[in-house]
Amino acid sequence: MEEAGLRFRVAVPDFEENYPPDLKGKEIAEFLAAGKAGSWREPVTDGQVLITADTIVWCNETDLGKPADEAEAMRFLRQLSGCRHEVITGICLRSAEMTKVFSVTTGVTFRHLLDDEIEYYVRNYRPLDKAGAYGIQEWIGLRGITCIEGSYYNVVGLPVSELCTALTEFTVNKQNTI
Repeated sequence: MEEAGLRFRVAVPDFEENYPPDLKGKEIAEFLAAGKAGSWREPVTDGQVLITADTIVWCNETDLGKPADEAEAMRFLRQLSGCRHEVITGICLRSAEMTKVFSVTTGVTFRHLLDDEIEYYVRNYRPLDKAGAYGIQEWIGLRGITCIEGSYYNVVGLPVSELCTALTEFTVNKQNTI
C-alpha cells in the first residue's frame, strides 16, 4: 500500500475469525472483513478510512483457511493439486459516515503437485500463516501455479489496485488521487 502512495498505519482488531456455517465463498470473506471493521473500537474521524480485509481460499465448495499444523497444510495442498480454486479477499471500508463491503476474486490453477514437492514446501517454507497453506510468491507458487485469472496481488494478500479504485470512489475524490 505504501508503494501505491497510501498513507496508513497498521493495527490489529480484536476479532475471532469465525463465521456462520451457511456462508459460501465471497460471503465468508466479506463477513470476516465486515466483522473486523465492526470490532474496531476507536472512532473513525473525518478524513480517515478504516480498511479491514480477510482472504480465503475457496476450493470445491470448501474454505481452506490457515492450516492448524503441517499435516493439515499438506492435506490442503493435496486438495489444491491439479485443480482450479478461488482466492477471495473481502474488504470493508468504513468512514465516520458510511461503510462499504466488497470482495475481489482471483482464479488460480495448480498443476498436479508431487507429494515430495508438497512435503518440501511445507517443511521449508512454513505456510501455517497462509490461507490455503501457500504463498503464490514462494517456491510452490513459482513451481506449481499454471494459471491466474485476475489480480496477482489479491493472491499475495491484498488486491491493491482494486482497493485504490474503491477508496477513490468511497471518498468521492474527483481528481482520482488518494
